[in-house]
Amino acid sequence: MADWAYLILPLFVVAVLYGAVGHGGASGYLAVMALAGIAPAVMKPTALTLNLAVSLIGTVLFFRAGHFAWRLFWPFAVTSIPFAFLGGRLDLPTHVFKLLLALALAFAALRLLLPSPKSTDLRAAPFVWLLIAGAIMGLVSGLIGVGGGIFLTPLILLARWSDTKTAAAVSAPFIFVNSAAGLAGNPSSLHNLPSAWPLLALTVVIGGFIGARWGSINARAPQLRPALAIVLGIASLKLVIT
Repeated sequence: MADWAYLILPLFVVAVLYGAVGHGGASGYLAVMALAGIAPAVMKPTALTLNLAVSLIGTVLFFRAGHFAWRLFWPFAVTSIPFAFLGGRLDLPTHVFKLLLALALAFAALRLLLPSPKSTDLRAAPFVWLLIAGAIMGLVSGLIGVGGGIFLTPLILLARWSDTKTAAAVSAPFIFVNSAAGLAGNPSSLHNLPSAWPLLALTVVIGGFIGARWGSINARAPQLRPALAIVLGIASLKLVIT
């Protein structure tokens, strides 16, 4: 328990920031744990279970605020769920896991540093591409232990398939179902959860609620996104060089 105590504050901050944009925070939790030298076998199930809690809160709050779009969500989800399950069943070598995670964290960091596209001039999402993208994001999410929001939200916004709040409202349940599928693909990994997990879960639930309530009501993303991007970037570099 004492080994995890100093991670409470950074995990809380991650949950607030990610929750504000409809994310569960898995990539941020993984970054914090990577910086702390936590074993990959512990990182993956811990990040996914914490992801479930925060993304569920985001799903409820963004849905209640009227931002959810079923027509955009279900094509992604219908292919991502089985592929996230498959990814969760695959046991990658440690060096491969670290490389994939480093790439995912670097991608998230770059996305946080980029300005959000304007919500005007939206385009219709091509159905076939939604299915293909869902499958790819689901597989990668299951492999590295994230819900896929770090991939889905940038894709939706850069392709101009919705505005920022709808992207957040779609990403939250997408993250939830992928996290659940990834865990279902490897249920034995739950035995690797740390003894401090209840405290960690309480921390991110509180942080996620604060962030999601803020994000579902206010239009702008958190102002501390650059700071979070720096943390992700450092964690990505650490994974590559160690």
